[in-house]
Amino acid sequence: MWKKSVGYFLGMVSSIAITTPVIAAERIEFNYPPFGDFDIATADLEVFVNEGKISKNFAFYANRANPEQLKLARDFLRTKFPLSPTLVSQFTYSPIGEKMLQRFGELIQTQNRQNGFYALRSALILSAASPEGLSLVNILKNYSSPSIRLNFSETVKTMGQLSELLQKRDVVIAKIQQIANQEATNSQSIDFNQRPNIRKSGGFNTTKITLNLHDRSRDGQSRTVLERKYDVDVYLPQSQSATSTPYPVIVISHGLADNRNGFVYLAQHLASHGFVVAALDHPVANSKQFQQFLAGIASPPRPTELIDRPLDVKYLLDELQRLSETDSRFKDKLNLQQVGVIGHSLGGYTALALAGGTFDFAKIRQECNPNRSLNISTFLQCRALDLKPDNYSVKDDRIKAIMVMNPLGSVVFGQTGMSTIPVPVMMVAGSQDIFTPAVPEQIRPFTNLPNKDKYLAVIENGTHFSAQSDLPNGENVIPVPQGLLGPERKNVHTYMNALGVAFFQTYLSDRQEYKSYLTPAYAQFISQSPLNLSLVGSGNGEAISQLLSQVYQTP
Repeated sequence: MWKKSVGYFLGMVSSIAITTPVIAAERIEFNYPPFGDFDIATADLEVFVNEGKISKNFAFYANRANPEQLKLARDFLRTKFPLSPTLVSQFTYSPIGEKMLQRFGELIQTQNRQNGFYALRSALILSAASPEGLSLVNILKNYSSPSIRLNFSETVKTMGQLSELLQKRDVVIAKIQQIANQEATNSQSIDFNQRPNIRKSGGFNTTKITLNLHDRSRDGQSRTVLERKYDVDVYLPQSQSATSTPYPVIVISHGLADNRNGFVYLAQHLASHGFVVAALDHPVANSKQFQQFLAGIASPPRPTELIDRPLDVKYLLDELQRLSETDSRFKDKLNLQQVGVIGHSLGGYTALALAGGTFDFAKIRQECNPNRSLNISTFLQCRALDLKPDNYSVKDDRIKAIMVMNPLGSVVFGQTGMSTIPVPVMMVAGSQDIFTPAVPEQIRPFTNLPNKDKYLAVIENGTHFSAQSDLPNGENVIPVPQGLLGPERKNVHTYMNALGVAFFQTYLSDRQEYKSYLTPAYAQFISQSPLNLSLVGSGNGEAISQLLSQVYQTP
């Protein structure tokens, strides 16, 4: 048990180094019942981190961990973070940053057993402001307590819960892969080599038109942080025929700190297959505004952004309707009664809300008072606590199908709010997504969707950023380590192109011949290791519900 607990301890220190890389001042002190008090000199730990040497005193602990645990701990603890002091300050003073530091401060306390919130924040900012930058050594020098008192029992409990969650996640992912593979084996064989290759561009040439929108109806409202001015790139298919029917419309909603360029590859691909695609910049929490926030010249996103984002899309659709009647470039080209929405991360939440997802304030209060979850996305979702409980219905009946990649919504919608979404849904999850984890944010919500036309695509080794492309011209405002980006993402982009075409041709264009692509067999056909793709449909919903009940022992 002691060896296992020390392994958890080293893993905990490593995990903290990733998110808030603080380990101690002069010593790390902790109490391990029933054996009493222990401590580790940070000088010994520093030698281990910098030189890989295990001192005599540190050997007492190191000998109780296996070599793989030690290597992992050292690799994490050596990580340096190229973050500016302004960026660190802005985040740690933001509502979400403060909540996260309060949570870490329960585990990493000051010498007198007080929450380490203030010491953590000051150490992070001062370290980032030093000439050497944000590093382990500088954080040790700047930690404002002679030692750190580690809440060891709570830490071991938390790390044990995390380890258990990860193990259960892996069981669930493996079982879903097994279900998909079995269904692919049992299905009628289709030679997809003889079918049109929907991974390739379609037959339409396209043109891009940029619109500058201004929703004046929301200007000056106390709940609005900024004027709702935003740009939209519209990718318009060019018909070869003198007469053509209007094209279905697809809106792309980006995630936090992203912008309308994050899914250009998908917008261009869908337009080439006969869809009008409108990719918008939400005016708050996009890459530009987030950069201003991190630079100290803009406020952080407010809870009302959970309402304003869907309203941005509704206003865009209204404007497209107006332009289809008044602008020759759009006249008779837009079918605004057959609309799809694609959303990533917070954009996925946006799509779910527009499709009919409703807030479950009882669930929000239950999960957020206090927030004890190990799911990082709940820190963002719990901002809904600051909204006045109301019927924030932003459902738009023009929307007939949605495709959501790494969405969040387990807290704001819950089972009740997810069960009110009537349209077909393509849900995409990455097994290694640590920001919107697959089981609570995609797999369990998939089972709660009521429509029989629902699909769950699971990408093995996929991360939160696998479906997203790099922003051009240095527009990425948050440096994401390669380990969080995951393996080569072009394969995932290919998956999204193919699944997007098949899904929207089926449910927006009513071309049922594309439904054969929405099968485990086709997913298996295009799957490429190590980002293996599995696809299951509504017919497997009950089996997955039972699987979750068994693994998590829930009724």
